[in-house]
Amino acid sequence: QVQLVESGGGLVQAGGSLRLSCAASGSFFAINAMGWYRQAPGKQRELVAAITSGGSTNYADSVKGRFTISRDNAKNTVYLQMQSLKPEDTGVYYCNADVYGSRWEDYWGQGTQVTVSS
Repeated sequence: QVQLVESGGGLVQAGGSLRLSCAASGSFFAINAMGWYRQAPGKQRELVAAITSGGSTNYADSVKGRFTISRDNAKNTVYLQMQSLKPEDTGVYYCNADVYGSRWEDYWGQGTQVTVSS
């Protein structure tokens, strides 16, 4: 079993910053792509940012220039640095990872709440 442990969510005023972290633990050999998704109440979950094992990144248009995804392979951790936060960034943020143990499997974190007030 693989666990994705998220941290860093919270309440922040518009214009503020937060850094989300997601650490993978358990028995596995490697992690390929990792990403962050978010879901606002009444809306579908959407991709916020993703990063491949080679370091290529992809961002939702709404967060480009404000959010930065990065990873530390030695720590099996992915980060999402969020700056200039807006109320519309509010939602539950989920960590996702493609993990290889005996096979490639997709895992999700439990989600962490990000609330941006105006």
